[in-house]
Amino acid sequence: MRAGRLPGALAALAALGAVAAPSALPASGRHTVQMCVATSAAPPNCGPAQADWRADGSLRVRIDDLVYNLQLRSSQVEIVVMHNVVQIDALVVPYEWVGNTLQFSDDDRHSRYEIRFPPPRR
Repeated sequence: MRAGRLPGALAALAALGAVAAPSALPASGRHTVQMCVATSAAPPNCGPAQADWRADGSLRVRIDDLVYNLQLRSSQVEIVVMHNVVQIDALVVPYEWVGNTLQFSDDDRHSRYEIRFPPPRR
């Protein structure tokens, strides 16, 4: 985990205020989502991914042989990225919900991420 980034991330979070959850969190279970990644100011590149939303607030997003394991806390998300059985990254960063989209950034890599859930069924 890259703890050196936490003070700056916490300051940014404090400036934003409370992290808002969507009006309805995704239902527990599997979802087909769009995973989007952007570097610098470029628009995001998006592609399909499989997400497993769990009742405990954890989320597992699979894109081919990469898996993003996310644990959402009240203001931060803990992320462990796996390639098959090898851990390739771990970080703790602030997150926010914008509509049905979970957003977070990796400042060390100058990357922004979005996990776009389908709208809830009525």
